[in-house]
Amino acid sequence: MPIKSYLAHPITGMKNDLIVSLTQYEQCEVIPAENNEVVILITDTQDETEEHILKEKIEAIPSLKLLAMVSGFNTTKN
Repeated sequence: MPIKSYLAHPITGMKNDLIVSLTQYEQCEVIPAENNEVVILITDTQDETEEHILKEKIEAIPSLKLLAMVSGFNTTKN
């Protein structure tokens, strides 16, 4: 199961809109930065296919300016 962390940069003035949009997905944990216009996003999905679909949905959010992956971990055994 892939667990990934991202920095989500909102369009200027749209941080709250981005937070609301991201919290709609149950696979997302959203942590707003207190001193910057950035949101920490943790995703936890069942497999890479679900992660890919979720990432496409996140990247389509109108208030998102940039999504940068910070770290990724996969607990699936091959």
